[in-house]
Order: sequence, then structure tokens, then C-alpha cells
Amino acid sequence: MRVAIAGAGAVGRSIARELIENGHQVLLIDKNPSSIRPERVPNAEWLLADSCELSSLAEAQLGKCDVVIAATGDDKANLVTSLLAKTEFGVPRTVGRVNHPNNEWLFTDAWGVDVNVSTPRIMSALVEEAVSIGDLVRLFTFRQGNANLVELTLSADSPYVGTPAGLVPFPENCALVTILRDGQVYTPEAEQPLESGDELLFVVPAEVEHELEQLLSPGHA
Repeated sequence: MRVAIAGAGAVGRSIARELIENGHQVLLIDKNPSSIRPERVPNAEWLLADSCELSSLAEAQLGKCDVVIAATGDDKANLVTSLLAKTEFGVPRTVGRVNHPNNEWLFTDAWGVDVNVSTPRIMSALVEEAVSIGDLVRLFTFRQGNANLVELTLSADSPYVGTPAGLVPFPENCALVTILRDGQVYTPEAEQPLESGDELLFVVPAEVEHELEQLLSPGHA
């Protein structure tokens, strides 16, 4: 997956490193020459340009990107970048960093923003989730509990589509905490069947993540 990140400061670089570690191609864009530090993220592409300028985004070949992350420290710049990415280049997924909570109401699809977030880990996780149906995505690490909050979107060919949640043999120490479906949040009841496209949120130890992913993947019996 190709991802463009507008803003090569600490936040942008942090997101870039994590996405690169997960096997994605990353382009970092910044208009400030002092922010262009290829040695900080050597496996990324770098471009000195203003992401609010249409010509700059054309130079960056934004139309070839699967995701654009607007991660500058300027909310206005993040909104303009998201809008141009969506309307002029048809980028499928945009993620906008909100620097000031009072501006959060602006970060909607009206401005081309699919997801508005503010921390590097959550931003990169949402990018992963957007294109990784059936793959487990780690959203958050509980430092004190040796456990992670993870998300898995149930694919249509998962063997447990239609199975009541209480009958799915989840691994030991794995807790299904929420089901997100059609924009609604559901508390998982034992008799509630799982549906294709459900976003399942679990709290699970790191060593059990792979077992959980394999359990819900197609072909598992």
C-alpha cells in the first residue's frame, strides 16, 4: 500500500516508521526545508513541497496513493490537504490530524476527511484497518496489563460468520469487548451471531494475537 504523509515532523515521522515496518511504501511531504531529514526515516521517500498546493500534490503523484495522512501541526493545512486529496486526486482514504479540539467538528467528509485522529499509533492503525479486512490490527497497548486492544474486520468467508459469539472458541485470555456494525456499537451477547463486515474489538495478550487471527481467517475449521 502506498501512503503519503503531509507533515514530516515528529508525528509524521513516527507514523511513517510504523507503516514502513508493516511493509507499506511511504512518502513524507513537508514545505519546511529543515524538516526534510531523510536520515531520520531512510526507507521513506521525501518531497520538499507545500501539501496545500495542487501542483505539489500532482508532483507527489497523489493519485497513485491508497491513503493520505494530513499530519501537520496546522489544522487549516490538514483540512486543505485532505480536501484536495479526496476531490482532486480521488484518494480512497484520508486521515486528518486534529491539533486543536475546538476544530474537530470541521474534520468531516465535507472537507474530505474520512477519519480524524490525533495520535500516531491510532492514525497508522486506522490506515491498516481500512485495507486489511480479515487481518488483525493492534490499536493500543495497555502498558500495565501485558495486553493489547486489537481490531479484526470479519471477512465474508470467515468460518464463523453466522455463528453466535458465545459458540466461537476464542483463545484463552481473549475477550471480545465490542462489535461495531453499521455505525452502531454492540455489546457482544453470547447468542448474538457474528456478521460479515463486523469490526470486532478484543483485549488479548500479544502472544495470542496470531492464534486469534488464524481462528477467524478463511479456511480455519
